[in-house]
Amino acid sequence: MKTIREIYRIGQGPSSSHTMGPRKAAQIFLDRNPNATRYEVTLYGSLAATGKGHMTDVAISDTIPGINILWEPHTFLPFHPNGMKFRCYDSNGSERDCWTVFSIGGGALAEEGEMPQESQELYELNSMTEILKYCNWSGRSYWEYVEMKEGTEIWDFLSEVWHTMVEAVERGLDAEGVLPGPLNLRRKAAAYYVKATGYKDNLRTRGLVFSYALAVSEENASGGRIVTAPTCGSCGVLPGVLYHLWKSKDFSETRILH
Repeated sequence: MKTIREIYRIGQGPSSSHTMGPRKAAQIFLDRNPNATRYEVTLYGSLAATGKGHMTDVAISDTIPGINILWEPHTFLPFHPNGMKFRCYDSNGSERDCWTVFSIGGGALAEEGEMPQESQELYELNSMTEILKYCNWSGRSYWEYVEMKEGTEIWDFLSEVWHTMVEAVERGLDAEGVLPGPLNLRRKAAAYYVKATGYKDNLRTRGLVFSYALAVSEENASGGRIVTAPTCGSCGVLPGVLYHLWKSKDFSETRILH
């Protein structure tokens, strides 16, 4: 196993490959060419075919306002189906830079013929059975095993993850209206939360956890800032459980991180 940092990635939903990756690529290209007069990006293959549904265009245009987006859903570049070609031009209309890049999943990017640098293997044990056996033998908790392998700086990273989760839950509980997209689905987390607070004790916990998880999922669907856990699609489950423990059981932040 490498690092649990790869499980938790902070970014905008609703898709790590169709939203987080393109947003990151657009920011890199903008930083590389801050003074260009005009920007353009062509989206290829799967990225183009489902891009509007995944708000790929919104992610890119939010990063580079005014960029011209071209869609080529039937053209698949050989390296990966999620291809992008960025171009920028000067005031005379001459091309200043051209960059082809691929969103290969989990928010990671790669150029033609290369893969992103793999992170270091921090854990020599590769199954939960092995880790549980080691912890039982050594008397360590899971969090102590993680700290031993990742270093104490992992807690600063997980603190940022936790605060992002909390903010996503609370934004989702406050938000109402219709989610983006052609289905005109109404947000329901706020209504479920209100209903759950009125339930009897034996049903309240279930209702609250559900409303918290749904709040984050709706934030993800609307392009809000969330944490993959480990994907955008499952981003509501862990925050829903942890937020409930924090609120109802008065868990400290340290215990939440552990």
